[in-house]
Amino acid sequence: MAQKKLIRFEEIKSFPNVLEHPLNMQGQWNVFFKNQHPIILELACGKGEYALCLGRMHPQKNFIGIDLKGNRIWRGAKTALTEGLNNVAFLRTEIDQITDYFSKDEVAEIWITFPDPQLRLSKAKKRLTHPKFLRLYQQILKSNGLIHLKTDSPDLYQFTKTVIKLFELELLIDYDDAYNEENIADELYIKTYYESLDIAQSKKVHYLQFKINKPIPKEKDEILKQIIRETSSSL
Repeated sequence: MAQKKLIRFEEIKSFPNVLEHPLNMQGQWNVFFKNQHPIILELACGKGEYALCLGRMHPQKNFIGIDLKGNRIWRGAKTALTEGLNNVAFLRTEIDQITDYFSKDEVAEIWITFPDPQLRLSKAKKRLTHPKFLRLYQQILKSNGLIHLKTDSPDLYQFTKTVIKLFELELLIDYDDAYNEENIADELYIKTYYESLDIAQSKKVHYLQFKINKPIPKEKDEILKQIIRETSSSL
């Protein structure tokens, strides 16, 4: 298995749809895609199932899957090349470095699909909907840019709702049990490898869509920390 990973790490270096810690990419993604279509990110994309499916569904939009693990990116990038999905690419980097690769107003939407919920209290700041990350997203999102969270973790779902409420963000859609809702968007039927594992064993998929429509003051982080402590039994 280790040898297989090494082979894939070497192979993705030659993939035209994979960039590994690239330099000077801020504001250059429409040049990379050779069009002016909206740019949408899938964070912690794993094998890139969401980016691939969204790319098939929306040929007039560009999708970038972001993850640090090249072995996983290889699978998604290989599929995109095989299918000729020229509107799907992959960026290998850490999520907390995202502002190094995108400029202000360059991103239209962000999808966070089945991320590690980081349930331990000491790892709360690693949750991808923590205000630490939302401040980064706000720097690259368009003013009306959307954030989508899809997760089977009730803890991450409730934590994100707490963040949205505390920072008075604009909550557009809230599905506690998405697959039991009527007439949900086709995009929500996409299933990732991690969803199929049902790690949380919650039997439900939660979905939130929201906007970061105002500043996210760091002073409120201490309030959030206290809320997390008080509800640590459920988080």
